[in-house]
Amino acid sequence: MQSHRDLGPDTWLLMRFNEIEVADDLQWLIKKDACLHCEEPGCLYACPSPGAIVQYDNGIVDFNQEQCIGCQLCVSGCPFDIPRFSPETKKVYKCNMCVDRVEAGLEPACVKTCPTNAISWGTKEDMVALAERKVEGLRGRGFDNAALYDPAGVGGTHMMYVVPHGDQLDEYDLPANPTAAPGALAALGNLRQLGASALGLGLLATALHYLGFGPQEPESETVEAAHPVPAGARSEPDGGGTGMDGGEGGRRPPQGGGANA
Repeated sequence: MQSHRDLGPDTWLLMRFNEIEVADDLQWLIKKDACLHCEEPGCLYACPSPGAIVQYDNGIVDFNQEQCIGCQLCVSGCPFDIPRFSPETKKVYKCNMCVDRVEAGLEPACVKTCPTNAISWGTKEDMVALAERKVEGLRGRGFDNAALYDPAGVGGTHMMYVVPHGDQLDEYDLPANPTAAPGALAALGNLRQLGASALGLGLLATALHYLGFGPQEPESETVEAAHPVPAGARSEPDGGGTGMDGGEGGRRPPQGGGANA
């Protein structure tokens, strides 16, 4: 039995089991299900929030929840169905290949803890060479369709599989020719087009207002002069106004604004 039913916001990796029949014999296919860290990541291409998804020089694709806006376009953009949305936090999560350990010169936790040493870690070049040797070994044992899964449609991946049944990728729940999901990229294009249209309308409205009423003097200096920030206080934005946090004397709202608690 699998340790977990599926990936989730708090479950970034699981060993997925599938039982198939091959030549009147039952075989278990076992796959480490987690982010493949594509060289051309669909999640990154689909994300409209700058800094929410980053790709490091070593190929690791990482999610920054502080910048995530919860739009879930990254979920649609992933051809492997890996990212998971949390209804509680309104953020999306996935495996980050233990980037904190890697930065410290350590191997990812899955590599460290695997009891059968089935997961290897190294440079992409070294891992491809190791995988090719493993494929040759499997073919020598009668697995004629053994193959390295490193799909070119996403530029290759930084987490690869050696699969004994390379002609039955669907049994491993692996797409044969994955690419960045077109639906997500189309949605992103529409979102950006909408933003550009809104910007155009804003510029048009500004121009019409200027032609109709002329330039307006900003009121911010007047407000600040009328209500200077006392020593030791701080000002924070609160919608259209400015809230002043005073010292022991409490808070007082400036003209036209509300106090920010």
